[in-house]
Amino acid sequence: MFYDEDYKSVMSKLKTGISGLTESEVEKRLKEYGYNKIRKEEGINPFLLFLKQFSSPLVMLLVFAVVVAFFADEIVDGIVILIILLLNSILGFTQEFKAEKSIQALKKLSTPKALVLREGKVKEVNSEFLVPGDIIVLETGMTVSADARLIEVVNLETQEAILTGESTPVRKTTKKLDYASLISEQKNMVFSGTNVINGRGKAVVVRTGENTELGRIAKRVREIGNKETPLQLKLREVGNFLTISVIIITIIVFITSLARAGLLSRLFELTVTQEREFTELLIAAIALAVAAIPEGLPAVVTTTLALSVRKFVKKNVLIRKLSSVETLGCTSVICSDKTGTITCNEMTVKKIFVDNTIISVSGEGYSLKGSFSKRTKDLGLLLKIGVLCNNTFFDYSKSEVVSGSPTEAALLVSGAKYGFTRGELESKFKRIYEIPFSSKRKFMATVHKLNSRENIVFVKGAPDIIIEKCNRIIVNGKVKKLDQKTKNKILELNRKFSSSALRVLGFAFKKIHNKKSSLEKLVFVGLQAMIDPPRSDVKESIEKCKAASIRVVMITGDHKETALAIAKKVGISGMVINGSELDGVDLKQNVEKFSIYARVSPEHKFRILKALKDKNYIVAMTGDGVNDAPALKEADIGIAVGSGSDVAKEASDMILLDNSFSSIVKAVEEGRIIYSNIKKFIRFLLSSNFAEVLIIFLALLFGMPLPIAAVQILWINLLTDGLPALALGFEPKEPGIMRRKPRDKNEKILNAPELVFIIGIAITMTVIILLFFKETLQNLEYARTLVFTSLVVFEMMNVFNCKSEFRSVFRTNPFNNPLLLFSILFSILLQLIVLYTPLSSFFKTVPLSLEDWTRIILAGFIIIFSGEILKMINNELFLKHK
Repeated sequence: MFYDEDYKSVMSKLKTGISGLTESEVEKRLKEYGYNKIRKEEGINPFLLFLKQFSSPLVMLLVFAVVVAFFADEIVDGIVILIILLLNSILGFTQEFKAEKSIQALKKLSTPKALVLREGKVKEVNSEFLVPGDIIVLETGMTVSADARLIEVVNLETQEAILTGESTPVRKTTKKLDYASLISEQKNMVFSGTNVINGRGKAVVVRTGENTELGRIAKRVREIGNKETPLQLKLREVGNFLTISVIIITIIVFITSLARAGLLSRLFELTVTQEREFTELLIAAIALAVAAIPEGLPAVVTTTLALSVRKFVKKNVLIRKLSSVETLGCTSVICSDKTGTITCNEMTVKKIFVDNTIISVSGEGYSLKGSFSKRTKDLGLLLKIGVLCNNTFFDYSKSEVVSGSPTEAALLVSGAKYGFTRGELESKFKRIYEIPFSSKRKFMATVHKLNSRENIVFVKGAPDIIIEKCNRIIVNGKVKKLDQKTKNKILELNRKFSSSALRVLGFAFKKIHNKKSSLEKLVFVGLQAMIDPPRSDVKESIEKCKAASIRVVMITGDHKETALAIAKKVGISGMVINGSELDGVDLKQNVEKFSIYARVSPEHKFRILKALKDKNYIVAMTGDGVNDAPALKEADIGIAVGSGSDVAKEASDMILLDNSFSSIVKAVEEGRIIYSNIKKFIRFLLSSNFAEVLIIFLALLFGMPLPIAAVQILWINLLTDGLPALALGFEPKEPGIMRRKPRDKNEKILNAPELVFIIGIAITMTVIILLFFKETLQNLEYARTLVFTSLVVFEMMNVFNCKSEFRSVFRTNPFNNPLLLFSILFSILLQLIVLYTPLSSFFKTVPLSLEDWTRIILAGFIIIFSGEILKMINNELFLKHK
């Protein structure tokens, strides 16, 4: 373990000394242990990634259609399908090429320079060449290059938030520790990827490369691998359904047509005339296959998701994986870190006790705007101690921390609200000595020059510790004896503040004649109580989650009382449990009981996630450090905060650009909207295409000629259908979308309500169009033109049916989607072009009269009313009990 051994024993085991290793020994150990780097994930092969785009069932069907079209000498049809196929594949390739680079980010984190002692001399080397047994030199500002056991420290402090999630600096020691199972407890160790923020030291390297804590996490990220989202699975189901349907229907039609023509029994003994008839029937079967395949579906889905990314950026969310947009829409649990996501990640002084008075302080975060509810005689003294007994550097012009702790930054801000700045005060009260804070002492003291004869010591720390060091108290400028009754009153006030999620510090002073005087018999001044306040919009967002039946789970490293207090403030209800208590709990059985997890480790976080997923929840989880990467990778939606590590971002599905919980909720809402719109255009495309299938299928079975030419079907599917379908993907939000329950992750895209609508509309279109066709069969070219144009008009009217899954077309705003209106008008214009220009010869059409157009439009209203009836049936049968 190394932490539980004396450092001399560790050095002895590693066969090294205080002067370090020799260069020859380093070479030997490099061969034995390998380079100090994390294995790089294999690079993406662009060619294989492009080929992967052709693996989905829909695309395979299109490839088959191209082959058959060329085989039947339908060159134009084959080329058009091929062009659409290639465009869709290029778009999918472009999006996937940008994804999944988590190990590359880890590599960047783990390759700094290192100062190392070799043969008694300090050298700067690439950290890749460190080996176990090397003696590394640590200085303020350096990044630690390997896991190492400390052998020398001088006020050494490291920032380990990237591994532990805790932003508080860790004070280091060289002493042997009997028990320290958590990284945060291993005070005599330093870890790869962490930063030295204060002091200096030396350490002996004990682990390198993938054996470090950083490397272990990288390995876990790789082992989890990539996961498929519900959208990918559902689209595959649609593809499989269409594949089977097309194959069965096409075979039935083709065989039936051959049998009716008397060709089936003499298939291998055809005359020239019969061969021509066979070819015509083959072309009819190809037309049927083309009609059944919504060629634009993959392209429209991908394009809609790609364009939706812009919407998310406006809501401070960066989507890394397009398919995750749909997963957001069915999120049923949001597991959020407290600090920085639910709260502001800025400690703020809210209450002050001085001169026997409780003073409220206004303002949020590190903003210097704010005031005191009252100014007493010794308020200035209290704030002055907080500013001077302080090692944090704060940029007052930008209201941000340069380096140091949020707690001390809060004291600088409260002082600034009074008019004090650290620079001005230090010019008057020069610091001449310091006793740094330690977890054992629980206080910090600084000695300042008061005048030529006197110095003054300022002390801050845990109230109970400060109180015990005081025998006097200053009240309204007068120093008097501090009795036990007053001490008890102050300690009770401290408990009251703490139960309100406030962190409390006590402040005292004492005039002395030399810089090293006893820190006893101090004069107590008062308390400052601070909080990392909840974001102002979080409570409203959590209420929105409740209305949407989405559970909100808060996970934090803070104490139980603080976590519970913050949870109450933002409206998170449920039981609270400590990380230490989790070890004795069967989470798989009890995870639904708890909504607040306090003092948890990264391993606990991963257990919580797995337990929720085992209960079939769709889980969105936030994280920021390297240690969060496995959980982010495993979550249905891994959410990295913008201020987090590159590793967390690369392992995530989305990134919060503003770190805010409310942005998660906005993303969930947008995900619901986008998925709803995807279902709308799938409904539109499939109802239209199924109508084309039925028209061809029934016409051939009833002995009619092919009612529509193959090139006309392509025109409808690839051009006329495409724009309205894409425009449906950008329908505005429907009322009440965040009052619906999350969808079951196993819900099929083609569920019962969808099939009822698709089949009902298709049958309605088929009946009307076949009646038109039968009436005009005496002129086949005219009849096909009527069928062709009727299909286009009916589908454009069906667009309005598809503007809402549940609501009547008469309750939707037909003008709230300008893109949709434009696409309809443009599609009609395209149809007029193929009817009334020289292109008509290519599309085998003839001009239609005003009477024909009137018949078509009036019949189109039947489609509208059919949609209304079908929605009423669906609402009654499938939605009434939800």
